[in-house]
Amino acid sequence: MKKLFLLLSLLPFLLLFTCTKDFEAINTNDNAPSEVQPELLLRQVLYGYGDAMSYEGFVAGNLLSQHFSMIDFNLFDRHALSSPQEGGNPWPILYTALRDNETILQLSRENPAQSVYEGPALVMKAYLTMTLTDMFGDVPYFDAFQGRSAGITTPKYDTQEAIYMEAGGILDNLREAVRAMDDYTGVQTLQGDLLYDGDLEGWIRFATSLRIKALMRISDRRGPGLELNFIFQSGRYLQTNEQNATFDFAAGPPNSFPFATARVGIFNVFLMSETAQEIYADSGDPRVATHFRSSAATNEFSGIINGIDASSAITPDDFARPGTIFRENTGDHDFNFMTAWETDFLLAEAMLKGYVNANAQESYESGVTKAFDYWLTDMPGNHLTRSSAAWDADNGLEQIITQKWIANIGNAYEGWAEWRRTGFPALKPVQASLNAGLYPVRMPYPSDEQALNFENYQVAAAATEDNSVNVRVWWDTE
Repeated sequence: MKKLFLLLSLLPFLLLFTCTKDFEAINTNDNAPSEVQPELLLRQVLYGYGDAMSYEGFVAGNLLSQHFSMIDFNLFDRHALSSPQEGGNPWPILYTALRDNETILQLSRENPAQSVYEGPALVMKAYLTMTLTDMFGDVPYFDAFQGRSAGITTPKYDTQEAIYMEAGGILDNLREAVRAMDDYTGVQTLQGDLLYDGDLEGWIRFATSLRIKALMRISDRRGPGLELNFIFQSGRYLQTNEQNATFDFAAGPPNSFPFATARVGIFNVFLMSETAQEIYADSGDPRVATHFRSSAATNEFSGIINGIDASSAITPDDFARPGTIFRENTGDHDFNFMTAWETDFLLAEAMLKGYVNANAQESYESGVTKAFDYWLTDMPGNHLTRSSAAWDADNGLEQIITQKWIANIGNAYEGWAEWRRTGFPALKPVQASLNAGLYPVRMPYPSDEQALNFENYQVAAAATEDNSVNVRVWWDTE
């Protein structure tokens, strides 16, 4: 009996010993990775961001650029930008991608065996940051990715000027990205690369075209002449559609263009805008039949004014809807990070303005030709000679930006960004504005920022007249 009592009294200690001895070894899955794999994160950054932002760009960016209008659930189209409905909240998409990309960058610098990822991670950091700050203006950046390990949970907002110009900012990261890839001598290849299948030269061209874009976007604030000429002479930018920084959507789920699987009710509330109708018709651009499907009632490509009162009585079949490339035939559609045709248009503008000494007309016509090819549409033989798309140096900037606008349909918020920068193409006042008739020139900070980063948000809100969508970002000089 005493022995039994002794055994029972020792049982808790025996169990404790048994449960703790080799606990880590027993509870460790030998088949699970011990650290984050950069190739998996790179794939996630590229595809995850592209998938989310392609939807966001279509259902919200296309409204601000007036490619489409929305006839229901349309507070965003009426410019109540603080009331996102089907879309209109790109902030979490961008910060999620930036957070994951920062992990790739840190791994590439901590582990020499992963250094091949440094250049592409710097390119993506610049790309994502540029998209973010161009929409919102001043944003948390330099402290935003330090996290709890650095004791920073409420990062301060940095000025857009600093984000573009300072060390560790957009332009600096693009220069450093090219240097890192040129200097790379390791044997490890870039894995998880949906854009170039590990070809660093492709990433260098992407980085350099993005640098051209950044220099032109801030050109009203900082003259880009010397740096832009150096880049142009190097020729290491995107020059053919085969070099584009894009990835293909699949013909069907789960990797089809995300709008293709949206419910029919949402699909049917997006109609061709009146602005788009006029722009395509002006030059008889046949891409209208690629980007839109004619109205069911009239077989015409008819558009409707943006921002209608949702209680208005209209017949949707009277207007053109999104083209089959956005729904039935998404295998023909790409997610577009950067292209050769956009690069041509940027260089054409630089040549027109005298930043680069070369022929603006040639670069413009090259851009138009490549954009038609990109959208799998045959360009009429006389399109560049006998239509309103024929080069006219006196109206060159409007032509360049209008052609870029057409080709950039669905590409995030690019059409709106270029309209803010140049004033082209001429966008129309919305019918039932919820912004006092003013056209928004920035996205508002989301309400989560006020709740989670209150003190820093207050500073940023004060600098934008209480987070107003009518306060221009730094590069937008009117």
